[in-house]
Amino acid sequence: MKALSFIAGRALQGLIVMIGVSLIVFFALFLTGDPAAVMMPPEASRAEIEAFRHAMGYDDPILVQYLRFAGGVLSGDFGRSLRFQRPAVDLLFERLPATALLAITALLWSSLLGFVLGTVAAVRQNGAVDFVIRVISLLGQAIPVFWLALLLIIVFSLNLRWLPSGGIGTAQQLILPSLALGAYYFSAITRLVRASLIEVLGENYIRTARAKGISNFRIVVHHALRNALIPVLTVQGMYFASLLGGALITEIIFAWPGIGRLAVDSIQTKDFPVVQAVVLFAAFTFVVTNFLVDVAYVFLNPRIRL
Repeated sequence: MKALSFIAGRALQGLIVMIGVSLIVFFALFLTGDPAAVMMPPEASRAEIEAFRHAMGYDDPILVQYLRFAGGVLSGDFGRSLRFQRPAVDLLFERLPATALLAITALLWSSLLGFVLGTVAAVRQNGAVDFVIRVISLLGQAIPVFWLALLLIIVFSLNLRWLPSGGIGTAQQLILPSLALGAYYFSAITRLVRASLIEVLGENYIRTARAKGISNFRIVVHHALRNALIPVLTVQGMYFASLLGGALITEIIFAWPGIGRLAVDSIQTKDFPVVQAVVLFAAFTFVVTNFLVDVAYVFLNPRIRL
């Protein structure tokens, strides 16, 4: 019963967040002034602007506009793209597979490698191996994504000619952008796993297990890792949500046709219905991912139900 209350509370919080995001996304359209004048080309006449305003419903009361916008979002209608004259949600879902492929690949390699190296560094704390791993993880977080992306292109595409510098369609074209995108997350996960596991290994129940003669491998795998995974799971959930919401810099540099590139192109062309769709999708991804992480908490650590 407590678990259900915990989950219901988190679901209610997510709903409140989405309502708040929808209000921000809607009213941000009016921060630049008259949205009809902003969306129309500079050479548009006053009559054309008025006709566009009426067609888009911007001459209705603001509350009516928001309710119409919220109703459309709930039914999956984010409006039509001004640039492509197609439903914004169709453009979003066309780009989603590319972003999902890049996000999952980056998260998989960064999580697996970060988890392994973080565990090794914690077990070999303050040793030479631990020092090397900490230096590598520090560099991964210190190097900007755009700089690393350009460096990878210069080394592996221009000089060595091993891998293509952009595009989508083959496994080789996925390697460089996933490396550039996952480097920061690999470093963060490595450091977090190390710190969390070191803390857990210092607990009394771990000392008791060692006193009973249980092997160090079994202590780490069967006892320590489960509790050490809780903060790591939180970070991975946020990372995946941010990746799925669109990796702007990586997709632009590597000409990757994903959601992030769609958002940038839509901002530049003042295609606000598409921008609104991307922002709401990113927010929804964060909310759902965090909700699933919270649900996973209940099974990883029953004490959280309290």
